[in-house]
Amino acid sequence: MAQQVLASMLVIAIVTLGIAGAASYLVHVGQLYARIDDDLTREVQEFEALHASGINPENGEPFTSAADLIYLAMQRTSPARSEGMIALHPGGIRWNAPVTVEVRLEEDQELIQRLLGSPIPERIRLTTEATGTTTYRVAVVPVQLQDDPAPLRLVLARDIEAELAELRRTYVVFFGAGLVALAIAAVVAWALVRRLFQPLEDLRRTAQRITAGGIGERIEVTGSDDLADLSHTFNEMLDRLESVLESQRRLLDDVGHELRTPITIVHGHLELTDPEDPEDVRQTHEVALDELDRMSMLVEDLVTLATSDRDDFVQPRPVDVDRLLLDVVDKARALGDRQWRIAENVAATAPLDQRRVTQALLQLCQNAMKFSAPGSEVALGAELTVPGGHAPDAGRPGGEGSELRLWVRDHGVGITEEDAASIFERFTRGANGSRAEGSGLGLTIVRAIAVGHGGRVSVCSTPGLGSIFALHLPVPARLESVVEGR
Repeated sequence: MAQQVLASMLVIAIVTLGIAGAASYLVHVGQLYARIDDDLTREVQEFEALHASGINPENGEPFTSAADLIYLAMQRTSPARSEGMIALHPGGIRWNAPVTVEVRLEEDQELIQRLLGSPIPERIRLTTEATGTTTYRVAVVPVQLQDDPAPLRLVLARDIEAELAELRRTYVVFFGAGLVALAIAAVVAWALVRRLFQPLEDLRRTAQRITAGGIGERIEVTGSDDLADLSHTFNEMLDRLESVLESQRRLLDDVGHELRTPITIVHGHLELTDPEDPEDVRQTHEVALDELDRMSMLVEDLVTLATSDRDDFVQPRPVDVDRLLLDVVDKARALGDRQWRIAENVAATAPLDQRRVTQALLQLCQNAMKFSAPGSEVALGAELTVPGGHAPDAGRPGGEGSELRLWVRDHGVGITEEDAASIFERFTRGANGSRAEGSGLGLTIVRAIAVGHGGRVSVCSTPGLGSIFALHLPVPARLESVVEGR
């Protein structure tokens, strides 16, 4: 990838250099033609001024012949290095340029013949003439004095190819220096690009190792730039993936273990059933149905947990907390012989998913009933904690900030401190529980519902005295509570 980036950068730089150089070259060519025309025009104007004066500045006498005028003008003119001049009469060359002039027009016979073959212009003519030798920018000045009937032509010509060759040499040096600079820049850029893209290369190699099964691989982070942040983010993603995969692995192991037992029980009873004994068949039928019911319960709970990570797992709506708790108590009474009551309630409306919260509270009620004696009290309560407002009672789990605390209290066997630390994990049962009492996912679902609301769960228990399970759900701080006892 670093090679591709560097190659792209060099191509862009070369194309940019070429476009800029070509544009600059064309501009300079245009300026060159304009400068040549300006120089030729200036020299012609100087000749015209000398012609107009009609006086030879060397002796102070009037010019008597065009040849003398042109000869003096050619002697007094200092042509450019790529410029030549010549004087022509109708039969051929009248004057050559001084020997110091480098461009010898008389040597280019094609140009001479072309000029002699064209009629003498009535006025000054500026043209471009291309011959086998080179290309000229030519100024032809007709000269004829009143006292001299013989017409002559003063020819001033600039060698355009020589001028362009000098310009091209300049640009060859320019492009050569540019390519050398690009080569040096490429070496420096290669080192920088490799350093910059090293985290991406590490990321690619790590991804390959992960694909091969090395989920524990991590990228070594160096520096504090954007790529270092990307490496941090990638490592965090790997941490989450590893955690999810480990959780899925444990879940599959636990599910396999939980399903293996009822399947073994059903399979064993069916193998030992005497089909000729109606009583044995009836007992096996009851056992099989009981085990299938528990497997069905396990599957339903697993489906619930599988959807707990979805955004629509909970759908909060304004819920009357007072009415919610009354409905839960009414439904809980069908669970068993307990003294169900509301110990504390709040008259407030909170954003909750009523169906999910009811499911969680009924699960806590069912849990309380399992581990308490018939006829004992199971109390439900709700309280609102707001900054500077009502706070939870001492000894009950609670938190700082604005939250609605929904709790279920029993007077059962209680939970040890060791069990309380892990009781909300999948398929975890306390020391007082047994496998036959449920799927082992009830409290895990309760926690998922609380987390789905952005809250948490807690348990406060004393072995032999009872337990208090609570949902702590965040609510808007503006809610006000009215505490009632029932």
